Amino acid sequence: MMISSLSRAVDAEFAPETAYLNTSSCGLLPRRTVDAVRALAEGAATGRRDGAGDFAVVDSARDGFARLAGVDAGRVAVGSSVAVHVGLIAASLPERAEVLAPEGEFSSVVSPFAVRGDLRMRYVPLAELAGAVRPETALVALSSVQSADGRLADLDAVRAAAAAHGARTLLDASQSAGWLPLDAGAYDYTVTAGFKFLLCPRGASFLTVTQEAQESLPPVFAGWVSADDRWGSTYGPVGKLATDARRYDEPPAFLSYHGAERSLALLNEIGVDAVHDHATGLAARFRAGLAGLGREAVPGETAVVAAPGLGARAADLVRAGVMVSDRAGNLRVSFHLYNTEADVDRALDVLAG
Repeated sequence: MMISSLSRAVDAEFAPETAYLNTSSCGLLPRRTVDAVRALAEGAATGRRDGAGDFAVVDSARDGFARLAGVDAGRVAVGSSVAVHVGLIAASLPERAEVLAPEGEFSSVVSPFAVRGDLRMRYVPLAELAGAVRPETALVALSSVQSADGRLADLDAVRAAAAAHGARTLLDASQSAGWLPLDAGAYDYTVTAGFKFLLCPRGASFLTVTQEAQESLPPVFAGWVSADDRWGSTYGPVGKLATDARRYDEPPAFLSYHGAERSLALLNEIGVDAVHDHATGLAARFRAGLAGLGREAVPGETAVVAAPGLGARAADLVRAGVMVSDRAGNLRVSFHLYNTEADVDRALDVLAG
């Protein structure tokens, strides 16, 4: 999408009242998304509709995510959070299985494995992850982009090492899906929170499962929603679950998914490549500006920028109307399609005093 077309699309959907540089925490909702949520809420409040939402809309959101993730919709399950999806995967591992993860990985990616108490957890520096895979490793779990500092993992090397040793891979794309092209089919599992770079209401999340991995993943949340025939399975044990990844669906939060359908449609209209070029271009401008102030950002070319030792300045920026985060002592700034060069320069002006 050309810059002028991107600008028109953004102007039609967003009107931020701050320099909002905090998508890594929560993305802004497009106008079309707000309208969809409001319409469903008003319909549910007035009794003008049968039930609290529409499964066809949920399936449309599933299709929208599948397009962004490069997989068939039959490989996508919907849910409410990354932790729930990871918990499902954790339940599938045998006792004493080894799970390898980066040091400092986001809690939702590792906690469901750690709390079992009968798995062997091993943590190594992110840069050493591929080299640390060994024959006894059952699963490598990592985020594509680290939440604390925006580092991008060497995903090709991790996949190759896992394949060489027969280990499965779990990728959390919550900090990248929406601005970084995703090939979900290259991993046994991917999990993605919708409320960050996918611009969805909180309560929408997505799990992808390869056909091979599906064979050993127990549908522990099974209910009528995950049945092959939803409305024919509302009483008694489900006779037949969906034959694809929908068997892992949680009952959807309809308000979230009625909004998610619209947000994912917008991203597909604009295109991830256009968002990538725009967001990483702004991030590069911010990194260069930090260098001009004598402060170095964590090296990288992602849309998420972290400045070590500047986390305490987050409060100053927020007071000045520049929304950012303090994560692990880092000032974390993240860029999306609704950000501009003026937002970058405003943040740098505040940091310069």
